[in-house]
Amino acid sequence: MGLVVVDVMPKPEILDPQGKAVAGALPRQGKRFELEVDGPVTPEVLEAAAEAARQVLSNPVIEDVVNVADAEAEGSSTAAGADA
Repeated sequence: MGLVVVDVMPKPEILDPQGKAVAGALPRQGKRFELEVDGPVTPEVLEAAAEAARQVLSNPVIEDVVNVADAEAEGSSTAAGADA
């Protein structure tokens, strides 16, 4: 069983009230999703997760999908199409 990690952050130009509340410590508040998948995490699985992130897990008006990666190799298997 594989695990895909999806990170979503507010767009820089959007007011982030949660971030403002903790000004110095956490300037931006985001979301992290961990998706369990059957079988290994392949490039096709990562692309499907990136598409789901863009359509379901984020609000594209105010958020960017900043990372979609294999949890085992987070950062090195980022899916194409995720906004960085």
